[in-house]
Amino acid sequence: MIVTTTPSVQDRKIEEYLGIVAGEVALGTDFIRDFAAQLADFFGARTSAYEQKLVEARAACIRELSARAAQLGANAIVGVKIDHEILTNGMMLVLATGTAVKLA
Repeated sequence: MIVTTTPSVQDRKIEEYLGIVAGEVALGTDFIRDFAAQLADFFGARTSAYEQKLVEARAACIRELSARAAQLGANAIVGVKIDHEILTNGMMLVLATGTAVKLA
């Protein structure tokens, strides 16, 4: 499965647009991670705990996005956009959307 943020795939023709697909991942954080993040923020440092969670969530979103596109018969997803949100209840939300297509 080709997954790209661009509206097309170089040297490949889009034969059919199959529709918009999405992948969503909501992850809970824990007290220790939140505390470490607050300390890092206070001292102006990066927090690897949250960064690693976001990396994992983004990868899971792309896997989910790809699986949903494959169910439609797609061999690529174009125009992918990934958004991240930190919700007030300590949850992290990662959402990926794109257009499932069949390439020649």
